[in-house]
Amino acid sequence: MEEELKDALGDEKSVAVAFSGGLDSSVLAKMCRDLNRSVTLLTVGFEGSHDMIFSEIIASQLLFPHKKHIIQQDEFYENLNRVKRRINCGIASHLENCIAYLFVTRLAKENGFNTVLTANGIDELFCGYNQYRFVYKYGKSSIMELMHGKILNELLLMKEIAKVASSYGVTIKKPFLSEKFIDFANTIPIDEKIKSEDDMLRKHIIRRLARDMGVPQKAALKPKKALQYGSLIHKYFIKQKHHDQRECL
Repeated sequence: MEEELKDALGDEKSVAVAFSGGLDSSVLAKMCRDLNRSVTLLTVGFEGSHDMIFSEIIASQLLFPHKKHIIQQDEFYENLNRVKRRINCGIASHLENCIAYLFVTRLAKENGFNTVLTANGIDELFCGYNQYRFVYKYGKSSIMELMHGKILNELLLMKEIAKVASSYGVTIKKPFLSEKFIDFANTIPIDEKIKSEDDMLRKHIIRRLARDMGVPQKAALKPKKALQYGSLIHKYFIKQKHHDQRECL
């Protein structure tokens, strides 16, 4: 992981990390600090959302500068339409992630950053999603098939996010989705990632790494909560969808 991160960082001494306060983004931020980079955390979400509250707790424990943007309902709907035109995609989760990263990259630009690092890829490669529990009983081949599909989907999503980020002249770097890291992660035994179909935590090897690195325990043991849910973006996306459906009646 460290080698891929070094490649992504290059000569940059100050870096911005898309941050929810959860396991993956906390590990990424701590790794950057351990590589002697100055780290600024970036969080977006609606007021009172899980990510806005939890990220502040973890950022204060990590002692990193933390920049936040509280999304307003009117700007959300205005920018959602921009995102729809920009990426021409009908997949709801992709649109929700892209609107989140539109706000992240704008926040980065406002704070003098042209690059944002993201921990995307960890959930796909280390069985972070509940779907891995559902296929566990069918064996390794089914888990690997699901993993392959999820990686392809995530690589497509990151291309869409890159289009959105370019609106602000910001580059998104994803060290855990490099071809080299994907190949490495695929050599790690499945039982280091998921233990059973009842495994509610998963990503065990990443959680051990987090504790060894000094990531706060609340973050290291935090169950998966997708960005669009933790930020409340999904809630407002669905509200807009229902409104549009009523308008068509």
